[in-house]
Amino acid sequence: MATTAALSFSLSRLHARLSLRSSVSDAAVPAAAAAVVVQQGKGVVRFRPCIDIHKGKVKQIVGSTLRDLPPHDDEDSGTAVAAPLITNFESERSAGEFAEMYKNDGLHGGHVIMLGADPASRSAALEALAAFPGGLQVGGGLNLENAKLFLSAGASHVIVTSFVFKDGKMDAERLKQLVDLIGKERLVLDLSCRKKDGHYMVVTDRWQRFSDLALNEATLAMLAASADEFLVHGVDVEGMRLGIDDELVSLLGKWSPIPVTYAGGVNTLADLERIKSAGFGGVDFTVGSALDIFGGDLQYRDVVSWHNQQLVATQ
Repeated sequence: MATTAALSFSLSRLHARLSLRSSVSDAAVPAAAAAVVVQQGKGVVRFRPCIDIHKGKVKQIVGSTLRDLPPHDDEDSGTAVAAPLITNFESERSAGEFAEMYKNDGLHGGHVIMLGADPASRSAALEALAAFPGGLQVGGGLNLENAKLFLSAGASHVIVTSFVFKDGKMDAERLKQLVDLIGKERLVLDLSCRKKDGHYMVVTDRWQRFSDLALNEATLAMLAASADEFLVHGVDVEGMRLGIDDELVSLLGKWSPIPVTYAGGVNTLADLERIKSAGFGGVDFTVGSALDIFGGDLQYRDVVSWHNQQLVATQ
């Protein structure tokens, strides 16, 4: 009976990944039902590559250390000292070169993240989008004023978190304004989270601030009405190369009614199989610091090969 139930659940997930976007218009679906319309796809777990940009350079940073929190005191001098930024890797290659590589390898749906609002990071992001038009999403300081600019520059989607939160609470009006401006089909909501009191809570403002929004079935169903995809970093393991957050991946695989990409802790090819299993074949993934192209030991080419094998297996 357990085997039959598992097979039934897997088949239902596969069916759920078949996109309704081309056959069902938003106008034809009541608002309540739209929240649970499930994306059409082939049930393929895909590799979504990343380009993280800090001060114009492609870097891998432990995200939880990228902060604007008050500095700590130096015990010797008694003066305030900025909390240290932990950088795992800084590349000599440009953002555009990484984008060109992803394009040549047929890796669509990756993300470019600006880890700062400086002109150099913005310029590098635009370079990446120009190198792979329509193939990359972009995030980092996106709002009503600049979302269209980045879409016009070649982004397939814009990724937002902090803009749709205010004082730790979801700002429904801001979210509506953004959807009205660009359409839900061009919007990715970043719901990166940390555990607090046994619950996964969405964090904002460079992952420094806990919101009051718990990541659960009801939240994902509600927000799916306003987004095309979700991006979720497991902040507690992100950048650590210590393995994935299986519980979070399982939550996303069970409850996300639209495409979702998980990031955090991937270190080996075995972790990709864990994501595939824990996420019931419905959660895509990204890999950062563990990849050899970012100074790690996991071969980028091996991950691309694993990705391609998943595509072949569904044909």
